[in-house]
Order: sequence, then C-alpha cells, then structure tokens
Amino acid sequence: MTSDNNRLAIGAQYFIYFGVLGVFLPYFNLYCYRIGFSGWEIGVLSAVRSVVLVLFPLLWGALADRLKLRKPIYILCNVISTVIWIALLFTTDFTLMLLIMICYAVFYAPIISFLEAFTMDVLGGEKKSYGRLRAWGSISFIAVVLVLGKLIEVVGIEIIVVLILGGSALMSLISTGVPRIVSRPGKRIVHGRVRFTDPRLVLFLTCAFLMLVSHGAYYGFFSIHLENLGYSSAFIGVCWALASGAEITVMIQSERIFNRFPLERVLIFSFLAAAARWLVLFWVDSGALILLSQGLHALTYGCFHMASILYIDRMAPEDAKTLGQAVNNALTYGLGLMVGFFLNGYLYEFTGSQPLFLVSAGIAALAAVIFASGQLAKSM
Repeated sequence: MTSDNNRLAIGAQYFIYFGVLGVFLPYFNLYCYRIGFSGWEIGVLSAVRSVVLVLFPLLWGALADRLKLRKPIYILCNVISTVIWIALLFTTDFTLMLLIMICYAVFYAPIISFLEAFTMDVLGGEKKSYGRLRAWGSISFIAVVLVLGKLIEVVGIEIIVVLILGGSALMSLISTGVPRIVSRPGKRIVHGRVRFTDPRLVLFLTCAFLMLVSHGAYYGFFSIHLENLGYSSAFIGVCWALASGAEITVMIQSERIFNRFPLERVLIFSFLAAAARWLVLFWVDSGALILLSQGLHALTYGCFHMASILYIDRMAPEDAKTLGQAVNNALTYGLGLMVGFFLNGYLYEFTGSQPLFLVSAGIAALAAVIFASGQLAKSM
C-alpha cells in the first residue's frame, strides 16, 4: 500500500473506533444508572473492565512483538470482542453483565494500543503530525454524541447497546485494511527491557497514572452528574461533543505544538489544566460554565494524549514499540481509570457526584507537582 493509502486505512480505524467510543463513554454508565444499578455497581462494572485493560494489553502487546503478529492479533481481537458484545442484548442482570464485560475487555483491551503502534509505523519520520490523523477519531466522536443525545430522547437509551454492536462489527470488517509494516529487526531485546525501568519513564507513567485516576469522575460520572443537575440527554451530548471539538483544535496543530514546546512542558501544562477543569465542575452548576469548561479538554486530553504517545514512542526501543504503547495504555487508561472508577463509585454513595471533582482536582495537581519536581531535579 502507498503511504496515502496507509494513512487512509488508519484514519478509518480511528473514525470507527472513536465513533463507538462516542456511544460508550457518555451513555453506557448512564444506561446502567437508568436500568437501576447503584453508583457502587456502576463503579465496579467500570473498574473491573479496567482491571482487564491493565493486564491484557501487556500480554497481547508482548505476544505481537515477539511473534511479529500484530495485524492478525488486532483483527482477532476486534472480531471476538464484537461477538461477545452480542450477549448484552439479552440481559440487564448485574452479575451477568459483569461477566460479559470481563470477557469483552480481554479482547477489546489491546485494540487502541495496537492502533497507536500502527500509526507510529505509518507516520515514520513525521510522527509530530500524529494529531492530524488522530483527529478523525474526534470528528467521529463529535458526530455520534450530537446525534445520539437527540436519538436517546426519542427511542430510549437502550439503543446504545445495539449501536455499539453495529459499530464494533464495522470495525471488525475494516480491521483487515490496516497496513502490515515490517519493522527492522530489533537490535537490543535486553536493552529494551532495561529502558522500561528508566527513571524518566517511571516518573512519566506514575504521573500519567494519576492523571487518569483524576479522570475517573469524568468518564464514570459526568453524564450522571449532569442528569442529576437536571440537564437533558441532548445537553449531555453537546457537552461531550464540545470537548471533542476542543481536542481537534490542538490535534490538527500537533506538529506546530511539538516543534515549539518540549513534550515535558506540554505534559505539565496538561496536568495543571486538568486540576482547573475539575475544580470548575466542582464549583459550578451553570450550563454555560460547564460548556465553557469542556474547552479545557483540548489540554487535558488532546495535548496530554498526543504528548504521551510521542513520549512513549521516543522512550521505547525499536523492538518493543507495541509493548511500549500497551504499557502506557495499561497503566493509564487501564490501571489509572480502574482506581478512579473504584474510588469514585465508592465516594458517590456517600457524597453524590459533585465532590468527586474536588478529589479529582487534587489528584491532577499532585501529578503536576511530581512531574515538575522530577524535571527540575533532572536539570540540576
């Protein structure tokens, strides 16, 4: 395949993957809430899924790098996770849904880290332009959440289970189109293992973990928080869409941003922006201010995510690129969100949704302090 065709294939994967995520993230926990699950049960469902997302990306990533089977494993995981999701059409029982989500997450787990590794391969020497390709996912996310908010009000929230199944099936179908890029033979397998214990990488992963813990309230309870404040499904959809629109503005400028600012400075600024964002959600219930705060998603997700992908790619050895992205996803979107979901699910039962964001602000601020202190110590 030509370079342009490779980028088109990757862009299509992002478009479908984040389109499905545009159904899942804003509305799956709200769906669980409306069918009668408690805050603790919602937290457990989200957290247990995240537990699986900690372990299995590492196993799949190591297997793919060792056997050079990234594409076949990627296709397999897409197909099997789609088949497992079908079971959710036939139950609303908490225990059964928990078992289904565990099985689903085993195969869903590595998809995004594999996709990020494919993207780094395709971009080659133009990795700082990553955001332009990743922006296709955000465009899809916006379109889905805007339409779905209205659709739910008309046909009911149960439609999301069917839509996720349809999107996953489409993702499985087009997953065969990802490019098979043969990387150069690895030169330093042992050295690669050592570099995963590099103090700089450990510091980054620790702070990235805290960053995602702070997002537990947002990804787990933001939609529920808005509904409890009296806002409609359509407003909830607009909030999520606005956040994705903000991230697109920085993603399409990724090359300019990372040519001008070091990755470390972007990360510190992202941590501080997250602390500010969660404080706003704690203090206000005004629709206008909530919408305005969603613009900070450009920093708390857009800049943070791009800087994270580039930082891991820079630190990981040539023979462990897939594993590197898997480690990042496992410790952040896996372990970090798992802790965040458990913590917020527990706290929600006692405090409701609003105080969750104050706790999140403190955690994000802690990440900023630790990372900035590490950079200061390194420069001395």
